[in-house]
Amino acid sequence: MLYHIYEAQRNIMEPFADFAQAASKLYSNPLSPFGQNPFAQRVSASYDLMYRLWKDYEKPEFGITTVDVDGTPIAIHERVELDKPFCELRRFKRFSDDPATLTKLKGQPAVLIVAPLSGHYATLLRDTVRTMLRDHKVYITDWKNARLVPLEDGEFHLDDYVGYVQEFIRHVQGIYGNCHVISVCQPTVPVLAAVSLMASRGEVTPLTMTMMGGPIDARKSPTAVNNLAMNKSYEWFENNVIYRVPTTFPGAGRRVYPGFLQHTGFVAMNPDRHLSSHYDYFRNLIKGDDASTEAHRKFYDEYNAVLDMDADYYLDTIRIVFQEFALVNGTWDVINEEGDLERVRPEDITTTAHFTIEGELDDISGSGQTAAAHDLCCNVPKERQRHLEVKGAGHYGIFSGRRWREVVYPQVRDFILQFNDGPRVSLPGRNGATTAAAPAAKKARRAAA
Repeated sequence: MLYHIYEAQRNIMEPFADFAQAASKLYSNPLSPFGQNPFAQRVSASYDLMYRLWKDYEKPEFGITTVDVDGTPIAIHERVELDKPFCELRRFKRFSDDPATLTKLKGQPAVLIVAPLSGHYATLLRDTVRTMLRDHKVYITDWKNARLVPLEDGEFHLDDYVGYVQEFIRHVQGIYGNCHVISVCQPTVPVLAAVSLMASRGEVTPLTMTMMGGPIDARKSPTAVNNLAMNKSYEWFENNVIYRVPTTFPGAGRRVYPGFLQHTGFVAMNPDRHLSSHYDYFRNLIKGDDASTEAHRKFYDEYNAVLDMDADYYLDTIRIVFQEFALVNGTWDVINEEGDLERVRPEDITTTAHFTIEGELDDISGSGQTAAAHDLCCNVPKERQRHLEVKGAGHYGIFSGRRWREVVYPQVRDFILQFNDGPRVSLPGRNGATTAAAPAAKKARRAAA
């Protein structure tokens, strides 16, 4: 019922948000009689703040239309390469009329960025994508809001996430012979599992695997996020944060971890910081500091846009990653697309170079959690392994902002180039389509487990 109550409240507040937006413009317009009031600027700022607190934040756009490559502007065309029920594989294709630039672009490495499915949209990695486009062909996983996925599209488990990653890797490999993979935060675990399973089957694995700020081993330096997942029972999460999608959405009836609950958790981690930020926004509106107010809007347009996560996937993650530590304990069995169980064995990876990156001040994934991948991938030669701790960086600083662009990215770029000479083979096209009997087989396996 909580989801239904929230939706009712949101629908009630929608006209008030529209009124606050209109009133703010009315009082800020110097040609309006209301704008002549000596307190007009303060009134306008108050209404603007109300509007932003009450409005509904939709999924943002990536909005990357051009990037600068060695002083030459390159046009970017964003398109969907693969469309799965719970995710789209997006490509940012680069175009240039300059023959020399075009030749250079064609010879650059292909990179698959696996964005987190942990509350925010993939657009949170906009800065990551824009920076990577300077020197790489870039693909990214764009996860869908579970409340928009009809029930007839089936269930979505952590096993399915792993399957999606493998399909996307094979797709990019089928075009370029091989690729590089970057995972940010939550997907470090399923990406490592996907590459491990490919290695165990004897498939060609990515040339490199860069893992940034993820809970490979959540037992190391546990944060508040880790402690919540580890100290509450599986049943507690199932009974307290899982709700069914209201009838007003295409995914009506689907069990989800609602985005509004996740957003409440995000804000609760640093309430003073958010309160101070909104107060500064109010003061900057009064002062007419357009640059600061626009920076605030851009950040919170992204931060406040959240999606629902499918309940099966979320609960699987809680159990497997944060309670059983199945990856590091060597007990994780993934159900593949044929409905068979496969053990995740990172020690089977032998050729994929890997790079782990952590932020010194990361309050989401603590120190050592990502670096644990080196011990798991014990058969990768030491000269093909690298670790970086970014001094002074928090969780977001390792993939967005100045530290990402000036400290982290140059090392990621050089690492990819260093190991871009691995085996390149032409693979037959695979769309990862499951056989007709596979969904039933997978469901039976899960029921048995």
